Amino acid sequence: MTEPLDVGDEAPDFTLRDQHGQEQTLSVRRPLRNVLLVFYPFAFTGVCSGEMRELSDNVAAWDDLGTDVLAVSCDPVPSLRAFADQERLTIPLLSDFWPHGAVSSKYGAFDDSLGAAGRRTYAIDRTGTIRWTVRTAIPNARDITDYLKALADL
Repeated sequence: MTEPLDVGDEAPDFTLRDQHGQEQTLSVRRPLRNVLLVFYPFAFTGVCSGEMRELSDNVAAWDDLGTDVLAVSCDPVPSLRAFADQERLTIPLLSDFWPHGAVSSKYGAFDDSLGAAGRRTYAIDRTGTIRWTVRTAIPNARDITDYLKALADL
């Protein structure tokens, strides 16, 4: 695993495809809105499903905070589409499938032993600077109230 990025670092730009096959580019979003970049291990797993539902259920809160949520895993696009449909997720689910884990690695979120992203989150402001970050162990869900507080401070 590469070293994770920290508060004050510039967020590396990337373009990944979402669950609908549409390209999503960080640098296109960040001049307009803050970005909450949420790396998670696997679609269709208990903790990840719960986290993604909670993020999706709070779209109005993200809008109030001027924030776009982008969730990244190493699952392929068709899996993310099925996952989004099954869980009724409305947030963009981005595929870091190929080259496998390249974006997750840039952010220090890729776990070599797992072959997937770990639970790492970055709040990125409109200038592209990381303003807040958190890492949680794989079996533990992240607390959405931490996200809301961090974003309110941007």
